[in-house]
Amino acid sequence: MRTTPRRMAFVTATAAAAASDGPVGFAQRLASVPRLVRDVVLGRYDGLSRRRLLVMVLAAGYVLSPIDLLPEALLTLPGLADDALVAGWLVAAVLGATGAYAAWHAGEVTPAAPGATTVLGQVVSH
Repeated sequence: MRTTPRRMAFVTATAAAAASDGPVGFAQRLASVPRLVRDVVLGRYDGLSRRRLLVMVLAAGYVLSPIDLLPEALLTLPGLADDALVAGWLVAAVLGATGAYAAWHAGEVTPAAPGATTVLGQVVSH
């Protein structure tokens, strides 16, 4: 399965709709992704786990991959639905992660220490 114009239009529309509410523009969020990945991998930013980052990369690979769990050629609607679900989750995950990263990078939020819990934006130590 190829990435079709219809699929790309869906992803673009979903991303645009989700990003319009945030304080940071969509282009700025996308531009921050390489820095976010670098800071997560190097352990500088703990607002996103390496495991979640890996799941996001795998989701992007699934959406862009020509191989599908439910192929569109055989199962038209369910085949498109699985891609739409993964793409929707990925867009939401990227927007959430980049928004939190932008706030952390601007010094508005400090990452929680290991063993601490964040409750309504406040870090609570155990």
